[in-house]
Amino acid sequence: MQTRFTPEQLTNPDLREADKQLRACVHCGFCTATCPTYQLLGDEADGPRGRIYLIKEMLEEGRPADAKTVQHIDRCLSCLSCRTTCPSGVNYMHLVDHARAHIEATWKRPLTERALRSVIAKVLPHPMRFRLALGLGRLAKPLRRLLPDPRLRAMLEMVPTRLPPVSRNDDPQSFPAKGTQKLRLALLTGCAQRALNTDINDATIRLLTRLGAEVVVVKGAGCCGALTHHMGREAEAKASAAATIRAFMTEVRGAGLDGIIINTSGCGTTVKDYGHLFREDPELAQDAATVAALAGDVTEWVDRAGLPEGSAAPEALTIAYHSACSLQHGQQIRSLPKELLQKAGFTVREPADPHLCCGSAGTYNLLQPEISQRLQADKVAKLEARRPDVIAAGNLGCMMQIGNASRVPVVHTAELLDWATGGPKPPALSERS
Repeated sequence: MQTRFTPEQLTNPDLREADKQLRACVHCGFCTATCPTYQLLGDEADGPRGRIYLIKEMLEEGRPADAKTVQHIDRCLSCLSCRTTCPSGVNYMHLVDHARAHIEATWKRPLTERALRSVIAKVLPHPMRFRLALGLGRLAKPLRRLLPDPRLRAMLEMVPTRLPPVSRNDDPQSFPAKGTQKLRLALLTGCAQRALNTDINDATIRLLTRLGAEVVVVKGAGCCGALTHHMGREAEAKASAAATIRAFMTEVRGAGLDGIIINTSGCGTTVKDYGHLFREDPELAQDAATVAALAGDVTEWVDRAGLPEGSAAPEALTIAYHSACSLQHGQQIRSLPKELLQKAGFTVREPADPHLCCGSAGTYNLLQPEISQRLQADKVAKLEARRPDVIAAGNLGCMMQIGNASRVPVVHTAELLDWATGGPKPPALSERS
């Protein structure tokens, strides 16, 4: 694609990156074939190629965002299926993230939308605030159908009927390896996950220590910044990410780390991109790149530690495996989780069109509920068509999205691997058995 940025514009590193990605695009349209919103809406502007044109015009002209551009960029899931499909290697993630930051800086949203986005950004990344909000949401949930705004109704629909107690495993501490120590790993405990589902971190700690890793929960490592980053709120995102980088680097420079475990794949995609996010930061560029290089999905660390020979599923269950977009497209991890589950003795099946998003996409199900619900219904129907006993996924957002619409219990991949290697039965299975 030909671009016309001026030499002055290209002194800006973000515009240089945008120019690089735009020039890589060859207009082939392969991305539209795998874009969920284009498949649903049939509008060129709601596919990656159309959005790329809108972004190009906005950035080249150096003008504020307009209503049309905002509408179509807001409808993007950032599922990155287009990135997997693109034969030219366009890094659409960097391009759309830049566009969102530009929109946030130049477009004034309606007051109600600004308020909603601000509440999401100020609440979800903070576990205790989120717990309090969920408690209030449970009181308001019976009245959700009376609310005129579908986004508010969607927020209340997502409120679980009960919350797990706070897990003390999420407090800063060290969990020693069982037997001979092979690895020393830090666990990113997450933010929303600590409020909604404490079973995931608990299972991750049991699993990795059983496989010979010391697991450390590092003081000061909070939100990774993914949620606010994908909302275009760059200052907040970088502040969260910088605090997490500093916390991990304190441990790296102290007792040392072999790696960082991330069991929410949306967070993993962002942390692995820290090197790019802070590439122009003279203070944090090197540390950010170090943390990004240390980060690995929980399944990557299980594979490295090695499942013990003879691992066997305690029950003969058929699993429908949902491949989270942030894992299969963002991190390019597709077969490993399935292979580990099969090695652990489970029967694993994939749904039709496994590359398509479930509609969760971070805060997308709260901000674009109508599109999200259509994607949710399609994904759940295809998963349930496999007649599974359980649905497995590697991302909390997907688990919540699918679980709210499916009759089948939904659990994290790490919970099943923990169970198969001597841990307790996942609570979600016990509750529905």
